[in-house]
Amino acid sequence: MKILIACEFSGIVREAFRLRGHDAWSLDIFPSEISGQHIQEKLYTDKVNYLKAGWDMVIAHPPCTHLAVSGARWFAGKEKERWDAIKFFMEIALCDVPKLAIENPIGIMSTVYKKPDQIVQPWQFGHGETKATCLWLKGLPELKETNNVKEEMLKLPKAQQQRIHYLSPGPNRGRERSRTYQGIANAMSEQWG
Repeated sequence: MKILIACEFSGIVREAFRLRGHDAWSLDIFPSEISGQHIQEKLYTDKVNYLKAGWDMVIAHPPCTHLAVSGARWFAGKEKERWDAIKFFMEIALCDVPKLAIENPIGIMSTVYKKPDQIVQPWQFGHGETKATCLWLKGLPELKETNNVKEEMLKLPKAQQQRIHYLSPGPNRGRERSRTYQGIANAMSEQWG
C-alpha cells in the first residue's frame, strides 16, 4: 500500500509500515529523526495538498497544542490558533482516502467533530505508561491490544507511569510528548497493513 504518515517527525510509524513492505512516507515541518522517505514541508497549504496524492491510507498526528484538554488553561487569547488547528484536523478527517486514522490526545475534537472510535493506552501495547490517545478511524478496525502490561505498570512509581506528564519544560518537551510508542506503531502496521 501507498501510505502517508502525516505530521510525523520521528519516523517510527513510517518505518513500522515500511518494514512490512509498504511504500510508506512521513510528512512534517521538521526533518525526520530516522532517515527514509520523508517530506519536510512548512507551508500549511502544501501539507493539505499532499493529502490529495492518491494514498491508500493516511495516518495523521495533527498538532495537538491547541486541541488537547491538557492545554486548555492556555487557550485564552489563542482563538485563531485553535480554529486553524480545527480546520487542519477537519481537512484531514474529510480527505478522500479509503483508510484513515487520526491520532490525538483527549481534546476538543470529541465535541467539535465527533467522539473518537477508540481510545488506546501505551500499557495495552507493552509500554508501562499512561497516555490516553484517541483514534478516529475510517475503513480501519479498532486496534487490538498486543501486550497488556497494566498490572506491572501499576506497581511502578506514579512519575514513571505518567512519564509524559512529568517531563520537564524545555525545547524538546513537545516533541517527546508527541512521539508514537513503538508498540502502538507495530500494532498499526501489523493490524492495518
